[in-house]
Amino acid sequence: MSAPILLIEDDPVLGEALTQRLRLEGFAPRWARSLAEGEAALRQGPPPAAVLCDMRLPDGSGEALLLRLMPALGAVPVIAMTAYGGVEQAVRLVRAGADDYLLKPFDMERLLEKLRALPAPAAPAPAPAEAGWASPAMRALDAALRRLAPSAAPVLLLGESGAGKEVAARRLHALGPRAGAPFVALNCAAIPRDLLESEVFGHERGAFTGATERRPGAAERAGAGTLLLDEVAELDPLLQAKLLRLLEERRFLRLGGTRELALEARVVAATNADLAERVRAGRFREDLYFRLAVVELRVPPLRERQEDLPALAEALLAAAAAEAGRPGLSLSEAARAALAAHPWPGNVRELRNRLTRAAVLAEGPDIAPADLFPGAAPPEMPATLAEAREAAEREHIRRVLARCGGRVGEAARVLGIGRTTLWERLRRLGLAAGEE
Repeated sequence: MSAPILLIEDDPVLGEALTQRLRLEGFAPRWARSLAEGEAALRQGPPPAAVLCDMRLPDGSGEALLLRLMPALGAVPVIAMTAYGGVEQAVRLVRAGADDYLLKPFDMERLLEKLRALPAPAAPAPAPAEAGWASPAMRALDAALRRLAPSAAPVLLLGESGAGKEVAARRLHALGPRAGAPFVALNCAAIPRDLLESEVFGHERGAFTGATERRPGAAERAGAGTLLLDEVAELDPLLQAKLLRLLEERRFLRLGGTRELALEARVVAATNADLAERVRAGRFREDLYFRLAVVELRVPPLRERQEDLPALAEALLAAAAAEAGRPGLSLSEAARAALAAHPWPGNVRELRNRLTRAAVLAEGPDIAPADLFPGAAPPEMPATLAEAREAAEREHIRRVLARCGGRVGEAARVLGIGRTTLWERLRRLGLAAGEE
């Protein structure tokens, strides 16, 4: 699939030229013409393979946007563009994590060379359930996936961006009788609108300009396996109607084709949008919503399942360290405390990106908080290892108590300790049973 590139540029001439050239070079550009459009794309849509951002936009500063969102972007390459550049601005952006700083007019070939060198999209992390999810929320989700796995019922996965909806879909696929068949994921928001129908249904040779050979679409490539329609809320209304027909009749035509093909795959949809609200607003077909949401499951954000964080961080770090050729890397106690204190607005994707960046940039064998959160120390960082352990323990107990509604007996069971032990730790850490 083409690498999605987010272009934030208000100049209509340059924006159109860059968009056309990127498409010609095989990329999938998304053009945001203002700060607001760019921020919405970064916060709500799937993460791009790279961000190209102008520094002066009609409704604000591109620099301010990047400095604010850089932590959540993690390892996503960021290239700043400006006609009014200065050394101080370039230094600020590079220190914050930007990968390059281009002065307009810049050499298009240099830009393309950088984009071509982008790594292929990382394979999804293994579902942590395979090693045993620790949090009640994820255990409940895994139990639901196990019950659903033998059936062919469509499933709608809801959750914030980066929470792990594709991981849950792959888990559903792996647990059922379709495990040996293909799993095909299609990101509906990352494919240009005029190519989306071909990506879903495929096309025959000569179906449109540039169709030099027959190409099977995602519905055909999935075979008897699973077809994941990620970010399904972004589907164009015309495609919504065609998807509804596909689900109802279980048959489809390639573009330019005359022979109907059977849909054998199970369809799973995922979105970070409130699909029911979009139906009420007339932006998504109600009949399609009911077809997709035969079973609706919510993937909880990382902040609601802190019990999973330690093992998940270790697994992601091990993979990142191996890829970076540094298999001996480990998290320091202070880094563990910093991870526990962070609110994770970007969820598991942000955690993976931070650990990937740290695995490359860390100078010693132990990852420090500054490797995870460059440019600023995490809030209220403890000074000593003892304080770090106490801070992590306090935060973990506080979250479990809040989830259990302040009920000490239930919290003790979740924590795996006795009620008396928990009361003693509450007293020592200065926590109340009902504290949130």
